[in-house]
Amino acid sequence: MENWEAAYIAGIIDGEGSITLTKMHSKEHRRPCISIPSNDREMLVYIKHLTGGRIYNKKNYNPLKHQNSYTLYIKRKEEVFRILKEIYLYLRIERKKKRAEWILKYYNIVTPRNGKYNEESLKKNYYLKKVFLNFSKT
Repeated sequence: MENWEAAYIAGIIDGEGSITLTKMHSKEHRRPCISIPSNDREMLVYIKHLTGGRIYNKKNYNPLKHQNSYTLYIKRKEEVFRILKEIYLYLRIERKKKRAEWILKYYNIVTPRNGKYNEESLKKNYYLKKVFLNFSKT
């Protein structure tokens, strides 16, 4: 990815996207995810070409009043880490920059590779993820 492409994606994420930890399944621990919602499918296809991920269509219950809506989700850990490393310097929204930094710095430390936690590591995991989720309140 070129620097200007990384800056473009950072701008889109700053404006409309999110950097978060999400559960894919109810009994699963949170994992990093980047999402970008938009009515502009062409833009999302372009970003997907650069980043990977998958575009989901949102059901339009009233096509006479509303445009179709789409969301690009980037959920694979390797893709999320690669993208965050490339766009980090270009992020301008402090909360999103803190979240990107936290994922890059702490996520692997508090998440065992095999997903099996002992009591101490699970407490540390919950505490640090709580800190992460509170970034939106500052």
